[in-house]
Amino acid sequence: MDVEFNRNEDQNKQLLFHLRKKLETVKLGGGKSRIAKEHEKGKLTARERIAYLTDENSEFLEIGAFAADDMYLEEGGCPSAGVITGIGYVSGKMCVIVANDATVKAGAWFPMTAKKNLRAQEVAMENRLPIIYLVDSAGVFLPMQNKIFPDKEHFGRQFRNNAKMSSMGIVQVAAIMGSCVAGGAYLPIMSDEAMIVDKTGSIFLAGSYLVKAAIGESVDNETLGGASTHCEISGVTDNKYSNDKECLDAIRNIFDKIGAPDQAGFDRAEPKKPLKIEEELYGTFPVDRVKPYDMHEVISRLVDDSAVDEYKKDYGKTLICATARIDGWAVGIIANQRKIVKTKKGEMQMGGVIYSDSADKAARFIMNCNQRKIPLVFLQDVSGFMVGSKAEHGGIIKDGAKMVNAMANSVVPKFTIILGNSYGAGNYAMCGKAYDPRLIFSWPTAQMAVMSGASAAKTLLQIKVASLKKSGKEITPEEESRLLQEITDKYNEELSPYYAAARLWVDGVIDPLETRKVISMGIEAANHSPITERFNVGVIQT
Repeated sequence: MDVEFNRNEDQNKQLLFHLRKKLETVKLGGGKSRIAKEHEKGKLTARERIAYLTDENSEFLEIGAFAADDMYLEEGGCPSAGVITGIGYVSGKMCVIVANDATVKAGAWFPMTAKKNLRAQEVAMENRLPIIYLVDSAGVFLPMQNKIFPDKEHFGRQFRNNAKMSSMGIVQVAAIMGSCVAGGAYLPIMSDEAMIVDKTGSIFLAGSYLVKAAIGESVDNETLGGASTHCEISGVTDNKYSNDKECLDAIRNIFDKIGAPDQAGFDRAEPKKPLKIEEELYGTFPVDRVKPYDMHEVISRLVDDSAVDEYKKDYGKTLICATARIDGWAVGIIANQRKIVKTKKGEMQMGGVIYSDSADKAARFIMNCNQRKIPLVFLQDVSGFMVGSKAEHGGIIKDGAKMVNAMANSVVPKFTIILGNSYGAGNYAMCGKAYDPRLIFSWPTAQMAVMSGASAAKTLLQIKVASLKKSGKEITPEEESRLLQEITDKYNEELSPYYAAARLWVDGVIDPLETRKVISMGIEAANHSPITERFNVGVIQT
Protein backbone atom coordinates (compact mmCIF):
# COMPACT_ATOMS: atom_id res chain seq x y z
CA MET A 1 0.00 0.00 0.00
CA ASP A 2 1.36 3.45 -0.88
CA VAL A 3 1.25 6.65 1.16
CA GLU A 4 -1.65 8.07 -0.87
CA PHE A 5 -3.73 4.94 -0.24
CA ASN A 6 -3.08 5.15 3.51
CA ARG A 7 -3.94 8.86 3.58
CA ASN A 8 -7.21 8.23 1.75
CA GLU A 9 -8.06 5.36 4.07
CA ASP A 10 -7.42 7.44 7.20
CA GLN A 11 -9.50 10.36 5.93
CA ASN A 12 -12.40 8.15 4.82
CA LYS A 13 -12.46 6.33 8.15
CA GLN A 14 -12.61 9.66 9.97
CA LEU A 15 -15.66 10.59 7.87
CA LEU A 16 -17.21 7.19 8.66
CA PHE A 17 -16.67 7.71 12.37
CA HIS A 18 -18.52 11.02 12.07
CA LEU A 19 -21.32 9.30 10.11
CA ARG A 20 -21.74 6.59 12.75
CA LYS A 21 -21.81 9.11 15.61
CA LYS A 22 -24.49 11.14 13.83
CA LEU A 23 -26.54 7.98 13.23
CA GLU A 24 -26.25 7.01 16.91
CA THR A 25 -27.63 10.41 17.92
CA VAL A 26 -30.41 10.34 15.33
CA LYS A 27 -31.54 6.88 16.42
CA LEU A 28 -32.19 8.17 19.95
CA GLY A 29 -35.01 10.31 18.53
CA GLY A 30 -36.22 12.65 21.25
CA GLY A 31 -33.65 11.28 23.72
CA LYS A 32 -33.34 8.61 26.40
CA SER A 33 -35.81 10.28 28.79
CA ARG A 34 -38.52 10.38 26.11
CA ILE A 35 -37.83 6.75 25.26
CA ALA A 36 -38.24 5.84 28.94
CA LYS A 37 -41.60 7.64 29.06
CA GLU A 38 -42.87 5.60 26.09
CA HIS A 39 -41.80 2.41 27.87
CA GLU A 40 -43.63 3.55 31.03
CA LYS A 41 -46.82 3.72 28.96
CA GLY A 42 -46.26 0.11 27.87
CA LYS A 43 -45.32 1.22 24.36
CA LEU A 44 -42.40 0.33 22.13
CA THR A 45 -40.56 3.11 20.33
CA ALA A 46 -40.85 3.45 16.55
CA ARG A 47 -37.48 1.78 15.98
CA GLU A 48 -38.31 -1.02 18.43
CA ARG A 49 -41.58 -1.62 16.62
CA ILE A 50 -39.80 -1.92 13.27
CA ALA A 51 -37.17 -4.25 14.76
CA TYR A 52 -39.89 -6.50 16.21
CA LEU A 53 -42.03 -6.44 13.07
CA THR A 54 -39.35 -7.19 10.48
CA ASP A 55 -37.97 -10.67 9.91
CA GLU A 56 -35.11 -11.80 12.13
CA ASN A 57 -31.66 -11.27 10.58
CA SER A 58 -33.21 -9.48 7.58
CA GLU A 59 -32.00 -6.18 6.14
CA PHE A 60 -33.80 -2.88 6.72
CA LEU A 61 -32.90 -0.10 4.30
CA GLU A 62 -33.68 3.14 6.08
CA ILE A 63 -34.71 6.09 3.93
CA GLY A 64 -34.30 9.60 5.28
CA ALA A 65 -32.45 8.91 8.54
CA PHE A 66 -30.97 12.42 8.39
CA ALA A 67 -34.17 14.17 7.30
CA ALA A 68 -34.49 17.54 9.09
CA ASP A 69 -30.92 17.23 10.42
CA ASP A 70 -29.99 20.57 12.05
CA MET A 71 -33.34 22.02 11.01
CA TYR A 72 -36.12 23.47 13.24
CA LEU A 73 -33.54 24.17 15.96
CA GLU A 74 -35.67 27.01 17.36
CA GLU A 75 -38.39 24.43 17.93
CA GLY A 76 -35.99 22.05 19.67
CA GLY A 77 -35.07 20.06 16.55
CA CYS A 78 -36.82 17.19 14.83
CA PRO A 79 -34.50 14.14 14.48
CA SER A 80 -35.32 12.03 11.41
CA ALA A 81 -38.26 14.41 10.88
CA GLY A 82 -40.10 12.52 13.63
CA VAL A 83 -40.81 9.47 11.49
CA ILE A 84 -38.85 6.34 10.56
CA THR A 85 -39.24 5.06 6.99
CA GLY A 86 -37.59 2.36 4.93
CA ILE A 87 -37.76 -0.90 3.04
CA GLY A 88 -37.81 -4.15 5.00
CA TYR A 89 -39.11 -7.71 5.05
CA VAL A 90 -42.19 -8.89 6.94
CA SER A 91 -43.06 -12.60 6.77
CA GLY A 92 -40.69 -12.87 3.83
CA LYS A 93 -42.45 -10.09 1.88
CA MET A 94 -40.59 -6.93 0.93
CA CYS A 95 -42.51 -3.82 1.99
CA VAL A 96 -42.27 -0.15 2.91
CA ILE A 97 -42.64 0.73 6.60
CA VAL A 98 -43.61 4.15 8.00
CA ALA A 99 -43.45 4.54 11.80
CA ASN A 100 -44.17 7.80 13.64
CA ASP A 101 -41.63 8.52 16.38
CA ALA A 102 -43.63 9.67 19.41
CA THR A 103 -40.42 10.59 21.26
CA VAL A 104 -40.06 13.57 18.90
CA LYS A 105 -42.73 16.21 19.66
CA ALA A 106 -45.28 13.42 20.23
CA GLY A 107 -44.86 12.40 16.60
CA ALA A 108 -46.14 15.77 15.35
CA TRP A 109 -45.85 16.58 11.66
CA PHE A 110 -43.26 19.18 10.62
CA PRO A 111 -42.88 20.23 6.97
CA MET A 112 -40.05 17.71 6.49
CA THR A 113 -42.21 15.00 8.09
CA ALA A 114 -44.72 15.45 5.30
CA LYS A 115 -41.99 15.37 2.65
CA LYS A 116 -40.53 12.20 4.15
CA ASN A 117 -43.90 10.44 4.35
CA LEU A 118 -44.58 11.34 0.73
CA ARG A 119 -41.17 9.96 -0.24
CA ALA A 120 -41.99 6.66 1.48
CA GLN A 121 -45.32 6.48 -0.35
CA GLU A 122 -43.53 7.30 -3.62
CA VAL A 123 -41.18 4.35 -3.07
CA ALA A 124 -44.17 2.08 -2.46
CA MET A 125 -46.01 3.34 -5.55
CA GLU A 126 -43.04 3.23 -7.94
CA ASN A 127 -42.16 -0.30 -6.89
CA ARG A 128 -45.69 -1.53 -6.09
CA LEU A 129 -44.60 -2.59 -2.62
CA PRO A 130 -47.08 -3.19 0.23
CA ILE A 131 -46.88 -0.44 2.85
CA ILE A 132 -47.30 -0.58 6.62
CA TYR A 133 -48.14 2.50 8.69
CA LEU A 134 -47.36 2.36 12.42
CA VAL A 135 -49.32 5.43 13.50
CA ASP A 136 -48.47 7.38 16.66
CA SER A 137 -48.79 11.10 15.97
CA ALA A 138 -50.25 14.18 17.58
CA GLY A 139 -50.99 15.60 14.12
CA VAL A 140 -49.74 18.79 12.46
CA PHE A 141 -47.21 20.89 14.41
CA LEU A 142 -49.51 23.90 14.68
CA PRO A 143 -46.87 26.68 14.87
CA MET A 144 -45.81 25.67 11.34
CA GLN A 145 -49.22 24.78 9.92
CA ASN A 146 -48.90 27.27 7.06
CA LYS A 147 -45.87 25.34 5.78
CA ILE A 148 -47.46 21.91 5.91
CA PHE A 149 -51.19 22.20 5.32
CA PRO A 150 -52.50 23.55 1.99
CA ASP A 151 -50.02 23.05 -0.85
CA LYS A 152 -49.74 20.22 -3.38
CA GLU A 153 -46.84 18.43 -1.68
CA HIS A 154 -48.11 19.07 1.86
CA PHE A 155 -49.93 16.98 4.47
CA GLY A 156 -53.05 16.23 2.42
CA ARG A 157 -51.09 14.67 -0.44
CA GLN A 158 -50.59 11.50 1.60
CA PHE A 159 -54.35 10.84 1.65
CA ARG A 160 -54.48 11.33 -2.11
CA ASN A 161 -51.68 8.76 -2.30
CA ASN A 162 -53.69 6.41 -0.05
CA ALA A 163 -56.49 6.51 -2.61
CA LYS A 164 -54.14 6.14 -5.58
CA MET A 165 -52.39 3.15 -4.04
CA SER A 166 -55.73 1.53 -3.35
CA SER A 167 -56.66 1.89 -7.04
CA MET A 168 -53.26 0.40 -7.99
CA GLY A 169 -53.89 -2.67 -5.84
CA ILE A 170 -51.05 -1.88 -3.42
CA VAL A 171 -51.72 -3.42 0.00
CA GLN A 172 -51.87 -0.86 2.84
CA VAL A 173 -52.03 -1.96 6.48
CA ALA A 174 -52.20 0.49 9.38
CA ALA A 175 -51.76 0.02 13.11
CA ILE A 176 -52.92 2.78 15.44
CA MET A 177 -50.46 2.50 18.31
CA GLY A 178 -50.84 5.93 19.87
CA SER A 179 -52.50 9.22 18.99
CA CYS A 180 -54.10 9.60 15.57
CA VAL A 181 -55.67 13.02 15.32
CA ALA A 182 -57.61 15.24 12.91
CA GLY A 183 -56.66 14.90 9.24
CA GLY A 184 -54.14 12.23 10.20
CA ALA A 185 -57.06 9.97 11.09
CA TYR A 186 -57.76 9.46 7.40
CA LEU A 187 -54.42 7.75 6.73
CA PRO A 188 -55.13 4.49 8.62
CA ILE A 189 -58.80 4.44 7.71
CA MET A 190 -58.02 4.80 4.01
CA SER A 191 -55.80 1.74 4.35
CA ASP A 192 -57.06 -1.77 3.58
CA GLU A 193 -56.88 -2.91 7.18
CA ALA A 194 -56.79 -0.78 10.34
CA MET A 195 -55.96 -2.25 13.73
CA ILE A 196 -55.62 -0.50 17.08
CA VAL A 197 -53.84 -1.08 20.39
CA ASP A 198 -56.19 -0.98 23.37
CA LYS A 199 -55.77 1.85 25.90
CA THR A 200 -52.79 3.46 24.08
CA GLY A 201 -54.25 3.86 20.59
CA SER A 202 -56.88 6.50 19.84
CA ILE A 203 -58.34 8.02 16.69
CA PHE A 204 -60.65 10.99 16.22
CA LEU A 205 -61.09 14.07 14.09
CA ALA A 206 -61.07 16.27 17.19
CA GLY A 207 -59.87 15.46 20.72
CA SER A 208 -61.84 15.99 23.90
CA TYR A 209 -60.61 19.58 24.49
CA LEU A 210 -61.58 20.68 21.00
CA VAL A 211 -64.93 18.90 21.22
CA LYS A 212 -65.65 20.79 24.45
CA ALA A 213 -64.68 24.09 22.86
CA ALA A 214 -66.56 23.45 19.63
CA ILE A 215 -69.86 21.94 20.73
CA GLY A 216 -69.74 22.01 24.54
CA GLU A 217 -69.71 18.22 24.95
CA SER A 218 -67.66 16.77 27.81
CA VAL A 219 -66.15 13.40 26.89
CA ASP A 220 -62.85 11.66 27.61
CA ASN A 221 -60.56 10.61 24.76
CA GLU A 222 -60.97 6.88 25.36
CA THR A 223 -64.76 7.09 25.09
CA LEU A 224 -64.46 9.47 22.17
CA GLY A 225 -62.05 7.45 20.05
CA GLY A 226 -60.44 4.56 21.90
CA ALA A 227 -60.07 0.96 20.74
CA SER A 228 -63.36 -0.30 22.20
CA THR A 229 -65.29 2.60 20.68
CA HIS A 230 -63.98 2.05 17.19
CA CYS A 231 -63.95 -1.76 17.19
CA GLU A 232 -67.33 -2.25 18.90
CA ILE A 233 -69.42 0.84 18.13
CA SER A 234 -68.24 2.83 15.11
CA GLY A 235 -66.58 0.00 13.17
CA VAL A 236 -63.86 2.42 12.11
CA THR A 237 -61.07 -0.02 13.08
CA ASP A 238 -61.06 -3.75 12.40
CA ASN A 239 -59.54 -5.36 15.51
CA LYS A 240 -58.00 -4.32 18.80
CA TYR A 241 -54.96 -5.77 20.52
CA SER A 242 -53.78 -5.63 24.10
CA ASN A 243 -50.24 -4.37 23.39
CA ASP A 244 -47.81 -3.35 20.65
CA LYS A 245 -46.31 -6.80 20.14
CA GLU A 246 -49.69 -8.49 19.75
CA CYS A 247 -50.66 -5.88 17.16
CA LEU A 248 -47.39 -6.31 15.25
CA ASP A 249 -47.84 -10.09 15.32
CA ALA A 250 -51.21 -9.58 13.63
CA ILE A 251 -49.53 -7.59 10.84
CA ARG A 252 -47.06 -10.42 10.36
CA ASN A 253 -49.98 -12.85 10.02
CA ILE A 254 -51.56 -10.64 7.34
CA PHE A 255 -48.34 -10.48 5.35
CA ASP A 256 -47.81 -14.21 5.71
CA LYS A 257 -50.81 -14.73 3.44
CA ILE A 258 -50.18 -12.10 0.76
CA GLY A 259 -49.72 -13.62 -2.68
CA ALA A 260 -46.60 -13.26 -4.82
CA PRO A 261 -46.31 -10.06 -6.89
CA ASP A 262 -46.02 -9.80 -10.65
CA GLN A 263 -42.40 -9.18 -11.59
CA ALA A 264 -40.53 -6.97 -14.02
CA GLY A 265 -38.19 -9.81 -14.86
CA PHE A 266 -34.77 -8.28 -14.19
CA ASP A 267 -32.03 -10.87 -14.52
CA ARG A 268 -30.36 -12.26 -11.41
CA ALA A 269 -27.64 -14.88 -11.17
CA GLU A 270 -26.00 -16.40 -8.10
CA PRO A 271 -24.57 -13.45 -6.11
CA LYS A 272 -20.79 -13.28 -5.81
CA LYS A 273 -18.48 -11.03 -3.84
CA PRO A 274 -16.06 -8.76 -5.71
CA LEU A 275 -12.67 -10.42 -6.29
CA LYS A 276 -10.98 -7.23 -5.18
CA ILE A 277 -11.21 -6.41 -1.48
CA GLU A 278 -14.24 -4.17 -0.83
CA GLU A 279 -12.62 -2.47 2.18
CA GLU A 280 -9.96 -1.11 -0.18
CA LEU A 281 -12.57 1.40 -1.34
CA TYR A 282 -11.49 3.54 1.60
CA GLY A 283 -7.94 3.77 0.29
CA THR A 284 -8.85 3.85 -3.40
CA PHE A 285 -11.27 6.78 -3.23
CA PRO A 286 -9.74 10.17 -2.30
CA VAL A 287 -11.46 12.57 0.09
CA ASP A 288 -9.78 15.50 -1.69
CA ARG A 289 -12.32 16.46 -4.34
CA VAL A 290 -9.76 17.65 -6.90
CA LYS A 291 -7.48 14.61 -6.84
CA PRO A 292 -7.72 12.27 -9.85
CA TYR A 293 -8.22 8.51 -9.47
CA ASP A 294 -9.28 5.63 -11.68
CA MET A 295 -13.03 4.92 -11.37
CA HIS A 296 -12.38 1.41 -12.72
CA GLU A 297 -10.73 0.64 -9.38
CA VAL A 298 -13.87 1.72 -7.52
CA ILE A 299 -16.21 -0.25 -9.78
CA SER A 300 -14.10 -3.40 -9.46
CA ARG A 301 -14.75 -3.33 -5.69
CA LEU A 302 -18.51 -2.96 -6.12
CA VAL A 303 -19.40 -5.56 -8.76
CA ASP A 304 -19.59 -9.35 -8.56
CA ASP A 305 -16.33 -11.10 -9.36
CA SER A 306 -14.91 -7.61 -10.12
CA ALA A 307 -16.01 -8.34 -13.69
CA VAL A 308 -17.38 -5.77 -16.16
CA ASP A 309 -18.15 -5.71 -19.87
CA GLU A 310 -17.25 -2.18 -20.89
CA TYR A 311 -19.10 -0.46 -23.71
CA LYS A 312 -17.00 1.64 -26.15
CA LYS A 313 -14.09 1.68 -23.70
CA ASP A 314 -11.82 3.57 -26.12
CA TYR A 315 -14.39 6.28 -26.91
CA GLY A 316 -15.77 9.02 -24.66
CA LYS A 317 -13.39 8.03 -21.89
CA THR A 318 -14.57 10.52 -19.24
CA LEU A 319 -17.68 8.36 -18.81
CA ILE A 320 -17.40 4.63 -18.11
CA CYS A 321 -20.35 2.64 -19.44
CA ALA A 322 -20.39 -1.06 -18.59
CA THR A 323 -22.65 -3.98 -17.79
CA ALA A 324 -21.92 -6.05 -14.70
CA ARG A 325 -23.66 -7.75 -11.78
CA ILE A 326 -24.22 -6.44 -8.29
CA ASP A 327 -25.30 -9.06 -5.75
CA GLY A 328 -26.32 -11.19 -8.73
CA TRP A 329 -28.47 -8.52 -10.41
CA ALA A 330 -27.57 -7.48 -13.96
CA VAL A 331 -26.88 -3.73 -14.06
CA GLY A 332 -25.77 -1.08 -16.53
CA ILE A 333 -23.25 1.23 -14.89
CA ILE A 334 -22.62 4.84 -15.95
CA ALA A 335 -19.75 6.32 -13.96
CA ASN A 336 -17.68 9.49 -14.19
CA GLN A 337 -14.00 8.82 -14.82
CA ARG A 338 -11.97 11.17 -12.61
CA LYS A 339 -8.51 10.60 -14.01
CA ILE A 340 -7.18 12.66 -16.94
CA VAL A 341 -7.62 10.62 -20.13
CA LYS A 342 -6.05 10.78 -23.55
CA THR A 343 -8.10 10.51 -26.73
CA LYS A 344 -7.03 8.71 -29.92
CA LYS A 345 -6.35 12.15 -31.38
CA GLY A 346 -3.82 12.80 -28.62
CA GLU A 347 -6.00 15.32 -26.79
CA MET A 348 -6.11 15.36 -22.99
CA GLN A 349 -9.54 15.41 -21.33
CA MET A 350 -10.09 16.48 -17.71
CA GLY A 351 -11.46 13.88 -15.35
CA GLY A 352 -14.97 14.28 -13.99
CA VAL A 353 -16.06 16.42 -16.94
CA ILE A 354 -18.60 15.23 -19.50
CA TYR A 355 -17.46 15.83 -23.09
CA SER A 356 -19.52 15.49 -26.29
CA ASP A 357 -18.19 12.02 -27.08
CA SER A 358 -18.89 10.84 -23.52
CA ALA A 359 -22.46 12.16 -23.58
CA ASP A 360 -23.08 10.56 -26.97
CA LYS A 361 -21.77 7.22 -25.71
CA ALA A 362 -23.90 7.34 -22.54
CA ALA A 363 -27.07 8.11 -24.52
CA ARG A 364 -26.51 5.06 -26.73
CA PHE A 365 -25.70 2.87 -23.72
CA ILE A 366 -28.89 3.93 -21.92
CA MET A 367 -30.90 2.97 -25.01
CA ASN A 368 -29.27 -0.46 -25.05
CA CYS A 369 -30.03 -1.08 -21.37
CA ASN A 370 -33.67 -0.11 -21.88
CA GLN A 371 -33.94 -2.45 -24.84
CA ARG A 372 -32.46 -5.31 -22.80
CA LYS A 373 -34.35 -4.56 -19.57
CA ILE A 374 -31.22 -3.87 -17.51
CA PRO A 375 -31.52 -1.47 -14.52
CA LEU A 376 -29.17 1.53 -14.57
CA VAL A 377 -26.71 2.52 -11.84
CA PHE A 378 -25.20 6.02 -11.92
CA LEU A 379 -21.97 6.58 -9.96
CA GLN A 380 -21.62 10.34 -9.71
CA ASP A 381 -18.36 12.24 -9.36
CA VAL A 382 -19.03 14.94 -11.91
CA SER A 383 -17.83 18.52 -12.27
CA GLY A 384 -20.22 19.29 -15.14
CA PHE A 385 -20.14 19.47 -18.93
CA MET A 386 -17.11 20.79 -20.80
CA VAL A 387 -17.23 24.50 -21.60
CA GLY A 388 -15.33 26.80 -23.96
CA SER A 389 -15.46 27.64 -27.66
CA LYS A 390 -14.14 24.27 -28.81
CA ALA A 391 -16.80 22.40 -26.81
CA GLU A 392 -19.58 24.76 -27.93
CA HIS A 393 -18.55 24.51 -31.60
CA GLY A 394 -18.46 20.74 -31.23
CA GLY A 395 -22.10 20.69 -30.10
CA ILE A 396 -21.77 19.93 -26.38
CA ILE A 397 -25.27 21.27 -25.71
CA LYS A 398 -26.77 18.98 -28.36
CA ASP A 399 -24.89 15.89 -27.15
CA GLY A 400 -25.65 16.71 -23.52
CA ALA A 401 -29.33 17.03 -24.44
CA LYS A 402 -29.23 13.57 -26.04
CA MET A 403 -27.90 12.06 -22.84
CA VAL A 404 -30.38 13.87 -20.59
CA ASN A 405 -33.25 12.95 -22.92
CA ALA A 406 -32.33 9.26 -22.94
CA MET A 407 -31.81 9.19 -19.17
CA ALA A 408 -35.03 11.06 -18.37
CA ASN A 409 -37.12 8.79 -20.59
CA SER A 410 -35.58 5.56 -19.33
CA VAL A 411 -38.26 3.04 -18.33
CA VAL A 412 -35.90 0.67 -16.53
CA PRO A 413 -35.31 1.70 -12.91
CA LYS A 414 -32.42 4.05 -12.15
CA PHE A 415 -30.28 4.13 -9.00
CA THR A 416 -27.87 6.93 -8.15
CA ILE A 417 -24.90 6.93 -5.79
CA ILE A 418 -23.09 10.24 -5.28
CA LEU A 419 -19.49 9.38 -4.48
CA GLY A 420 -17.87 12.79 -4.80
CA ASN A 421 -18.74 15.89 -6.80
CA SER A 422 -22.24 16.47 -8.10
CA TYR A 423 -22.09 19.89 -9.72
CA GLY A 424 -24.38 21.81 -12.03
CA ALA A 425 -25.84 20.16 -15.11
CA GLY A 426 -23.65 17.15 -14.38
CA ASN A 427 -25.99 16.33 -11.50
CA TYR A 428 -28.90 16.32 -13.95
CA ALA A 429 -27.22 14.24 -16.66
CA MET A 430 -26.10 11.66 -14.10
CA CYS A 431 -29.65 11.15 -12.81
CA GLY A 432 -29.94 13.59 -9.91
CA LYS A 433 -33.06 13.67 -7.72
CA ALA A 434 -35.05 15.61 -10.32
CA TYR A 435 -34.85 12.63 -12.71
CA ASP A 436 -36.63 10.08 -10.53
CA PRO A 437 -33.97 7.60 -9.44
CA ARG A 438 -35.71 4.84 -7.48
CA LEU A 439 -33.11 5.38 -4.76
CA ILE A 440 -30.40 8.04 -4.41
CA PHE A 441 -27.73 7.82 -1.70
CA SER A 442 -24.49 9.66 -0.95
CA TRP A 443 -21.14 8.61 0.38
CA PRO A 444 -19.75 10.83 3.19
CA THR A 445 -17.37 12.32 0.59
CA ALA A 446 -20.19 13.69 -1.58
CA GLN A 447 -20.69 17.37 -2.45
CA MET A 448 -23.75 18.71 -4.25
CA ALA A 449 -24.11 22.25 -5.62
CA VAL A 450 -24.27 24.36 -8.77
CA MET A 451 -20.47 24.62 -8.70
CA SER A 452 -17.51 23.84 -6.44
CA GLY A 453 -17.05 25.75 -3.20
CA ALA A 454 -13.93 27.59 -4.36
CA SER A 455 -15.50 28.74 -7.63
CA ALA A 456 -18.79 29.74 -6.02
CA ALA A 457 -17.15 31.64 -3.16
CA LYS A 458 -15.03 33.73 -5.52
CA THR A 459 -18.05 34.51 -7.71
CA LEU A 460 -20.22 35.44 -4.73
CA LEU A 461 -17.42 37.59 -3.32
CA GLN A 462 -17.14 39.54 -6.59
CA ILE A 463 -20.90 40.20 -6.51
CA LYS A 464 -20.76 41.30 -2.86
CA VAL A 465 -17.74 43.60 -3.35
CA ALA A 466 -19.29 45.17 -6.47
CA SER A 467 -22.50 45.80 -4.53
CA LEU A 468 -20.61 47.47 -1.66
CA LYS A 469 -18.60 49.67 -4.03
CA LYS A 470 -21.76 50.67 -5.87
CA SER A 471 -23.20 51.95 -2.60
CA GLY A 472 -20.03 54.01 -2.02
CA LYS A 473 -18.31 51.72 0.48
CA GLU A 474 -14.62 50.96 0.07
CA ILE A 475 -13.42 47.54 1.17
CA THR A 476 -9.93 46.80 2.48
CA PRO A 477 -8.00 43.65 1.54
CA GLU A 478 -8.48 42.41 5.12
CA GLU A 479 -12.27 42.89 4.93
CA GLU A 480 -12.30 41.21 1.54
CA SER A 481 -10.42 38.24 2.97
CA ARG A 482 -12.87 38.01 5.90
CA LEU A 483 -15.84 38.17 3.55
CA LEU A 484 -14.38 35.42 1.39
CA GLN A 485 -13.96 33.18 4.45
CA GLU A 486 -17.55 33.81 5.59
CA ILE A 487 -18.93 33.04 2.14
CA THR A 488 -16.71 29.96 1.78
CA ASP A 489 -17.77 28.57 5.18
CA LYS A 490 -21.47 29.03 4.42
CA TYR A 491 -21.17 27.52 0.96
CA ASN A 492 -19.15 24.56 2.22
CA GLU A 493 -21.85 23.83 4.80
CA GLU A 494 -24.40 23.67 1.98
CA LEU A 495 -22.11 21.32 0.01
CA SER A 496 -22.26 18.73 2.80
CA PRO A 497 -24.02 15.43 2.09
CA TYR A 498 -25.83 15.87 5.41
CA TYR A 499 -27.25 19.19 4.23
CA ALA A 500 -28.62 17.35 1.18
CA ALA A 501 -29.88 14.42 3.28
CA ALA A 502 -31.61 16.78 5.74
CA ARG A 503 -33.70 18.13 2.87
CA LEU A 504 -34.23 14.70 1.26
CA TRP A 505 -32.31 15.67 -1.86
CA VAL A 506 -30.78 12.26 -1.22
CA ASP A 507 -32.29 9.31 0.65
CA GLY A 508 -29.35 9.02 3.01
CA VAL A 509 -25.61 9.01 3.63
CA ILE A 510 -24.03 5.57 3.64
CA ASP A 511 -20.78 3.75 4.28
CA PRO A 512 -19.32 2.91 0.82
CA LEU A 513 -19.48 -0.76 1.87
CA GLU A 514 -23.29 -0.50 1.98
CA THR A 515 -23.48 0.46 -1.72
CA ARG A 516 -24.01 -3.09 -2.95
CA LYS A 517 -26.82 -3.64 -0.42
CA VAL A 518 -28.59 -0.41 -1.41
CA ILE A 519 -28.48 -1.24 -5.12
CA SER A 520 -29.46 -4.89 -4.62
CA MET A 521 -32.46 -4.09 -2.39
CA GLY A 522 -33.43 -1.29 -4.76
CA ILE A 523 -33.52 -3.61 -7.77
CA GLU A 524 -35.34 -6.29 -5.77
CA ALA A 525 -37.98 -3.68 -4.90
CA ALA A 526 -38.17 -2.48 -8.51
CA ASN A 527 -38.65 -6.05 -9.67
CA HIS A 528 -42.09 -5.96 -7.99
CA SER A 529 -43.30 -3.48 -10.63
CA PRO A 530 -43.63 -4.78 -14.21
CA ILE A 531 -42.52 -2.35 -16.92
CA THR A 532 -45.57 -1.22 -18.89
CA GLU A 533 -44.15 1.86 -20.62
CA ARG A 534 -42.25 1.84 -23.89
CA PHE A 535 -38.85 3.49 -24.05
CA ASN A 536 -38.88 6.49 -26.40
CA VAL A 537 -36.33 9.30 -26.41
CA GLY A 538 -38.70 11.64 -28.20
CA VAL A 539 -37.50 14.22 -30.70
CA ILE A 540 -33.98 15.62 -30.32
CA GLN A 541 -31.73 17.36 -32.77
CA THR A 542 -29.12 15.10 -34.34
